[in-house]
Amino acid sequence: MSHRIAIAADHAAYAMKAEIAQWLQETGHSVQDLGTNGPESVDYPDYGYKLAEAVASGNADFGIALCGSGIGISIAVNRNPACRSALVSEPLSAELARSHNDANVIAMGARLIGIEMAKQCVEAFLSTEFLGDRHTHRVDKLGAPAFETAAG
Repeated sequence: MSHRIAIAADHAAYAMKAEIAQWLQETGHSVQDLGTNGPESVDYPDYGYKLAEAVASGNADFGIALCGSGIGISIAVNRNPACRSALVSEPLSAELARSHNDANVIAMGARLIGIEMAKQCVEAFLSTEFLGDRHTHRVDKLGAPAFETAAG
């Protein structure tokens, strides 16, 4: 099944982004490359916000967020309440992010995993369906958190 995928990265991950984007296109997916496209220093939140907007607006089915560690850009994406970004580093976490958490974005760190592992994560993510059922009410709470203290 082909998907519309938005992909974005900061300067630390632009090379990984380019390779993943090309691979996704070769496998039949539609890819929106949101930048950056070179080694010049940029701010990862700017690219995380662009990616989140593409997913939240419905212009992309899924997103792939990349930076040096994957942490910063994932935090930026998750600032948008319509996005559920999961930091992954191997295929099982990518699969569980989709099946249990209905993640619509995965984040990876280009300084932490290699390109082949990143592709395996993307493949697992895109080929996994959300299980729904007992997970649905938990995922619903992610979009509307109730902040209460333990003391009530």
